Amino acid sequence: MGLIKAVLGSGLGTLYDEWLEYIYCDSMSTDVLMTKGQARVSGYSGNTNRDSNIISDGSKIAVNEGQCMLVVENGKIIDFSSEPGGYIYNTGTEPSMFDNSEYGLQDAFRKMAVRFQSGGQAMNDQRVYFVNKKEILDNKVGMGNIPFRDAEFNMTLMLKAYGTYTFRIKNPITFYTNIAANVADTYRKESIEQQMKTEMQSAMLPAISGLARLGLRYDEIPLRTAELATALNDTLKDKWLEQRGIELTSIVITNIVPTDSSVEQIRQMQESSAYANNTRMLGARLGASQADAMGAAAANANGAMAGFAGMNMAMGMSGAIDATALLNTPNQAGAVLQSSAPVANSDSWVCSCGQTNTMLYCQECGKKRPEPKAKWICVCGQENSNKFCGACGRKKPKKLVCDKCGYEIDMMAKLPKFCPQCGDPIDENDEVEE
Repeated sequence: MGLIKAVLGSGLGTLYDEWLEYIYCDSMSTDVLMTKGQARVSGYSGNTNRDSNIISDGSKIAVNEGQCMLVVENGKIIDFSSEPGGYIYNTGTEPSMFDNSEYGLQDAFRKMAVRFQSGGQAMNDQRVYFVNKKEILDNKVGMGNIPFRDAEFNMTLMLKAYGTYTFRIKNPITFYTNIAANVADTYRKESIEQQMKTEMQSAMLPAISGLARLGLRYDEIPLRTAELATALNDTLKDKWLEQRGIELTSIVITNIVPTDSSVEQIRQMQESSAYANNTRMLGARLGASQADAMGAAAANANGAMAGFAGMNMAMGMSGAIDATALLNTPNQAGAVLQSSAPVANSDSWVCSCGQTNTMLYCQECGKKRPEPKAKWICVCGQENSNKFCGACGRKKPKKLVCDKCGYEIDMMAKLPKFCPQCGDPIDENDEVEE
């Protein structure tokens, strides 16, 4: 039971005019993944009362561009063609399996198909299905609460992402066998769309988080859709391609934004950075805050005097900064802020006996001032002076040596993100323990 090429490149009209009976499929819309072929019978056929689920010997089948035709008997594929053209169904021939060299469909057929020998006679149920091989467009997907370590702010943000993806049925035999077998009429995208969207969301979580290793800002993710599509295909390959014959062809991230809580984190960090580099801005902000506090004190339910007393006490305990002094300070990064609170001498040190000293030896017990501990930079970016990192808890390594080229990295300066010698990322794999 096989197919014989009849008229390659022939139009459907020619098939209908020349032959008394043929099976065809109209153009399939993008929401139709597979549909059953329709038999058109001429008035001259003499077979106008035919069973719709029996393929007569000598039936003509037309296959259009973007389609794969499957001949099914009792629910099992017995032949197929992924090449467009006209074919004759002949019960006396072996399966022809017109593959068009696409994804080894012949191998998939041999693994999954069970042919029935019936002495040239049709058995119980025979059908022709047409699978849509065109790219299925405009499939929307979105998800929230994606953790992403942002390179600009050096902190983990929670993101929300929205986008669209496209897919196509790359292995129609696998798709029919495992997903759409023996449908009565049409298998539509909506039947599997929600499951694919859920699996896509699950795969996007580690894929987007993995882009953080490239040292990206969160708003640069839409520029890396090629890497994202590759990562998603690797994650989804087993479920989609191997089990369903479906391949992810592209994905576009149309919008990616931080969650409300992360927006507030960014705002606070940007505000702190702006004040650190512009003392006049800090003075203006402080003056406005003090004015607001005075207004609130004046409206105190216990009386304005009680309100101002409480405000003055709080300012005195915190060592209030003079807003006027800040406004008169030149705008420069790292400018010293004048405060009314006492400032400890930066050269002072506390001896083990409890005495505070400013000289080389303790005035109480005569002990020499201890040498300051050498500082080191952890791979997480934190500067430390003790044996363990205060930010991530890692033990201080003996040294950092690139695990790819052997280059030794200086731990006493700001660590580079990548090895200066070979470009390999600097991470915990490069630590040599003490």
